[in-house]
Amino acid sequence: MYSVRPHEITLPFDPAETADDARLVFIGRIESPWKTRADCPKNLRIARERSQPARVHVAEPWRQGLSGLEDYAHIVLLYWMHEARRDIILQQPRHSLEPSGTFALRSPVRPNPIALATVTVLAIDQANGTLDIDAIDCIDGTPLLDIKPRIASIDDMPG
Repeated sequence: MYSVRPHEITLPFDPAETADDARLVFIGRIESPWKTRADCPKNLRIARERSQPARVHVAEPWRQGLSGLEDYAHIVLLYWMHEARRDIILQQPRHSLEPSGTFALRSPVRPNPIALATVTVLAIDQANGTLDIDAIDCIDGTPLLDIKPRIASIDDMPG
C-alpha cells in the first residue's frame, strides 16, 4: 500500500468506510502488461512510450453496449484504482518540492480512486467483449467502470 510521505496529510477517516451513497457496478476488467504497482507506468504518456498494448474485457451482460463503438478511433475508459489509498488529502509528489491538494493532482490516491484514460482502439470483438487498446496505466485486473466514445466536438477545449 502507498505509504504516507513527509508533508502529506491524511483524513481522519477512511472514505471507503463512510461511503454509502454510490452503487457502482464494475462492467469488466482491464488486462495490462503491468502485474505490480512497481511495474506500472505513472501515467498514460509513459505507458505509450513503453509500446505495450492492453485489452479491455467487458463482462457478458454489458457487451451489447459496445454496439456502435467501432465508429470511434478513441475511447475514454473510467476505471477503479482498487489498490490506491483513499485517505490522503494533501500529497507530496516525488517530482515536486511542495505538497499539493489531491484534486490538483492526477494521482490514483484520492477519496474515490477513479481514473480515466483516453486510448486508441486497435480492435473490437463485441461477441467476446474485448477491446484491444494502444496503452494503459493501470495494473492487470483493474476493474472497469465505464467506456465512453471520445468525441472531438465535445471533448476538445476551444481555442
